[in-house]
Amino acid sequence: MPDHHRPEREGTESPGFELREPGVGDLGWVVARHGEIYHESYGWDASFEALVAGVVGRFAEDHDPERERGWIATVDGRQAGSIFCCADDAETARLRLLIVEPWARGLGIGGALVEACVEFARAVGYRRMVLWTDEFLTPARRLYAAAGFRLVSAKTEVAFGQESVAEDWELDLTS
Repeated sequence: MPDHHRPEREGTESPGFELREPGVGDLGWVVARHGEIYHESYGWDASFEALVAGVVGRFAEDHDPERERGWIATVDGRQAGSIFCCADDAETARLRLLIVEPWARGLGIGGALVEACVEFARAVGYRRMVLWTDEFLTPARRLYAAAGFRLVSAKTEVAFGQESVAEDWELDLTS
């Protein structure tokens, strides 16, 4: 069942958005838009799109619908964002593939996606949630911190054709 949201923004009219499970064509969109947005915005090469394709492919072929889920955010029926909750192990969920289209940023979609993912993980009994991100993804890092995640490690690496600082974040779901 879709979740309907109409963000409250003082003095401005903004479109509402909906969060729903992925349908036909959505998984391909997730792969393509991750590749395109990260290339255009950060210069990442096609190896990042390949990583995303692997995550999406595994989800499509083998996810446990009782313990793993994906969401697509839409604005007026147009794909605007995504997030996935995937199992690392029986007690640990992994937040994956958060993205919001540049044209849809500022509508509250990112926060709603993170909230839906965390609430789902908690509801199905995971004890903790982890994620990987990059130091320069400041808006996403703010969303994770606001949801209660804490940075647990960081290391400089060369990935996707760029040097960056990869970060691991964690959230205790039992409190």
